[in-house]
Amino acid sequence: MADAHDAEKFDPAVRVTSPSSNVYKTGNLAFVGEQGGNGSLPTFQEATGAPVEQHSPLGYKVQWFTIIFLNIGQMIGTGVFSTPASILTNTGSVGLALMYWVIGFVISCCALGVYLELASNFPSRSGAEVVYLEQAYPRPRYFFPTTFAVQSVLLSFSSSNAVVLAQYAFKMSDYSPSNWEQKGVAVASYTLAVVLLVLSDKLAIWLSDIFGFIKVLTLIFVSITGLVVLGGHTSVPDPHANFRDAFAGTSSNGNAMANALVKITFAYEGFQNAFNVMNEIKNPVRTVKKSAPISLLIVAIMYMLCNIAFFAAVPKDELKTAEQTAATLFFTKVFGKKAAQGLNILVIISAFGNLISVLIGQSRMIREIGRQGVLPWPKFWTTTKPFGTPIGPYLLKWGMTTLMIVAPPAGDAFNFVVDLQTYPNSIFYFLMTVGLYLIRRQRKRIGIGRSEFRCWDPAVILFLAVNLFLLIMPWYPPEGGATGGDVSFWYGTYCIVGIGIILVCGFYYWIWIYVLPYFGKYEMRQTVLTLDDGSVTHKLVKVPKDQLEQWDAEHDVSGHSIHRDTMETAKER
Repeated sequence: MADAHDAEKFDPAVRVTSPSSNVYKTGNLAFVGEQGGNGSLPTFQEATGAPVEQHSPLGYKVQWFTIIFLNIGQMIGTGVFSTPASILTNTGSVGLALMYWVIGFVISCCALGVYLELASNFPSRSGAEVVYLEQAYPRPRYFFPTTFAVQSVLLSFSSSNAVVLAQYAFKMSDYSPSNWEQKGVAVASYTLAVVLLVLSDKLAIWLSDIFGFIKVLTLIFVSITGLVVLGGHTSVPDPHANFRDAFAGTSSNGNAMANALVKITFAYEGFQNAFNVMNEIKNPVRTVKKSAPISLLIVAIMYMLCNIAFFAAVPKDELKTAEQTAATLFFTKVFGKKAAQGLNILVIISAFGNLISVLIGQSRMIREIGRQGVLPWPKFWTTTKPFGTPIGPYLLKWGMTTLMIVAPPAGDAFNFVVDLQTYPNSIFYFLMTVGLYLIRRQRKRIGIGRSEFRCWDPAVILFLAVNLFLLIMPWYPPEGGATGGDVSFWYGTYCIVGIGIILVCGFYYWIWIYVLPYFGKYEMRQTVLTLDDGSVTHKLVKVPKDQLEQWDAEHDVSGHSIHRDTMETAKER
């Protein structure tokens, strides 16, 4: 691998010296090498990307164990307690359902490899997909940042886990809440999570570690109890019934298989959470390369043992048709109804911990979007004042989540909104995976060589194929026909609306970058702002066409202002 610290080893077409960095040009792209403060190799990125923060205003508090618990915290929400029943319903058999959890682990390992290579290319940038899409597709200028930004803002809500938390809170008693009482508890729980994280970033990391540890203990408790059930030491009459002829009833419906795969990948969603905080980790690539696989392996083992526990205690047909989740049925069968009500506290803790972990990761993602300059008021999204936390992204998450809890009625509308988040994400995951090959090509063209970590091509291809499958198969009709999905209207509506949102984002980009500048006789240029807290962000500004030559002479490709003495020195050279 080429030593990225040694600039003389690079052989770009054109080299331009600026006050802040070295620029390597190839075609109409300009790549900037900037050193972050987290001990990583320099980040080489196309100059339209958000500038590297040489000193992270959020500090470097993320340790190896925090990486493990950040990932575990997002992976283990309420899915492991509810998903097993839906996986069984879609696959039709216990044997295939268990195989799907193994398949999900293999797919997630491939995806983790893709993320590790992308992160090793940009080790001083937080925000994960924000950065990787921005750098894989730098042209048309600002198109992907704008599209991903608008889509992320529109779909920036975590209402499902907050609602499930509220449901379980009421299940601990015999009280049947009204719809608005349930929504009130959901909003209150999410508000509490946001307030805690806004007040202190150190507290946020501490809470992530604590709740992550409790989640692991919870799954260990369920797993050990399941082994006790299998040993015949409980009141469950025949714990081996579901494992005899385990593949009986296996489904052959393509839509059901696709839905099962979507749910499995969603259950493992969160293995990439640590990539959202890369610039807050010392020696990030080396640290994440060790910690992230550990978190994924722990979760995979716990998922498999918990599913075995559920199948040991709950009859297959009862698990398919019950309105309660697999965890509630399991606790009821093993400990009785009263004990099961009390044990729901474990699910509540898991759901709240998930809110914490997701908030931490997505706040960094939204902050990185703001630093690209494509959203209005970049200072609002970027600043960490007054508490040293990304308050702007937290407030956006709170507002959108509260709206999505309160506005949609229960049933079809709520299920539709939840499904709507998945399809645009599948599109961007597919493009991001393709983008890995584009980034490899970019690095080769400017002479950087291989990144610090390189994913095996078979793993990349498998993850690419899975994402393509997840894009195609939701269009295949379910067994119930056009209205046989989890909503009473056409099953593919959320796919159409998801694509429509992306097209609206593209239309917004075209108006903003081309139409308005054409009639306004100006062009968009980027400038670099350094805020009082040390945050660094791009801001897009309108430059009249008659001032473009002067502007370009006074700014480098990243948008830094070039001082006169530096310009004179450059002329002498």
